[in-house]
Amino acid sequence: MIKTVIARYRSLKSNGHEWTLVRFKKPEYDLVWNRDYSLVQGLFSVNTLEGRIKVPFEPKGMEQYFDGSWAFGTAKLVYKHNKFFLHIPMTKTIPIVDEPHIRQVVGVDVGVNFLAVAYDSQGKTTFFNGRKIKHMRAKYKRMRKTLQQKGTASARRKLKKIGQRENRWMTDVNHAVTKALVRQYGERTLFVLEDLTGIREKTERVRIHDRYETVSWAFYQFRHMLDYKARLHGSKVIVVAPHYTSLTCPKCGHTEKANRNKRIHTFCCRTCGYTSNDDRIGAMNLQRKGIEYIVEGTTQA
Repeated sequence: MIKTVIARYRSLKSNGHEWTLVRFKKPEYDLVWNRDYSLVQGLFSVNTLEGRIKVPFEPKGMEQYFDGSWAFGTAKLVYKHNKFFLHIPMTKTIPIVDEPHIRQVVGVDVGVNFLAVAYDSQGKTTFFNGRKIKHMRAKYKRMRKTLQQKGTASARRKLKKIGQRENRWMTDVNHAVTKALVRQYGERTLFVLEDLTGIREKTERVRIHDRYETVSWAFYQFRHMLDYKARLHGSKVIVVAPHYTSLTCPKCGHTEKANRNKRIHTFCCRTCGYTSNDDRIGAMNLQRKGIEYIVEGTTQA
C-alpha cells in the first residue's frame, strides 16, 4: 500500500501538477503475484489480515490467458458498485514479424464519416461506416450541453457519468473495429496508419460545428489497440506522416488541394481525372507508403 501512495505522488510530480494531498476515495489493494495472490486449479488464493482465503473462479472467455504462455503481474483489488474487482496485468513476449515475411500491406485511414477505410494488396477496399457513431456522438454532445447550462450539483454528477459512459462506448467501438481488421487480414500483414499526433492543434481550422467529432475521437486508442492485436496475430503496425495522403492521386501522383472536395467527401484528380471517395484515397496512399517501407527495409538489409 505504501508503494501505491508513493507512486501516486510520483505521478503528480511527473505530470507537472501542484502538490496536493492524495486521497483514495475507493478502497484498493495491490497484490503481488505468487506472494499475495495466486490462481491455481480453479482457486483464487489471496492474503488477508485474517489469513489466506481461497475462492473458486472460472476463466470463462479468458481461457487463452491460462495456457502457460502469459506472465501475471501485480494485481489491483478494487471495491466499487458494492462489488470487488480484480485487475490483473498480463504480459507475453511476442516476436516481431520481419519485413521479408510480410505477405500483404493494408492502408487504414481513420476518420469520422468512416471510422476506418482499409485498402489491401489485392486492391480491395473495406469501409467501416461511422454514420451511426456520428449520430451517437451528436446525442452525447447535446446531453452534455444541456447539463452544462444547468450548472447544478446534480447536473455535474450526471455530466461525469455521461462522460464515463461515452468513454466506455468509444472503447467498445474501437475494440470492435480493430478486432475486425485483424481477423479479416490475418497474420503477416503490415497495417499502415497516419501518425495523428497533434490532431487537436491541426483541427483548429475545422468548423466549430464539426470540431468536437473530429478532435475528441480516440484515434490514439485505436492505434494502440490495433498494434497489440496485430502483434498477437503475427502482424505489424507502423505509422507514417499524414502529409497529402488525401490530396495525392494514387494513380498519377499529382498532388493538389483542389483534388479533394471535403464537403461531399470525394476526390477527383485535376490531372488524370481519377475519382473516388477521399477516405479511400487516403487508405490507398497509406498502402503505397507501406510498400515503400518494406522495399527500403529489404534494401537496407
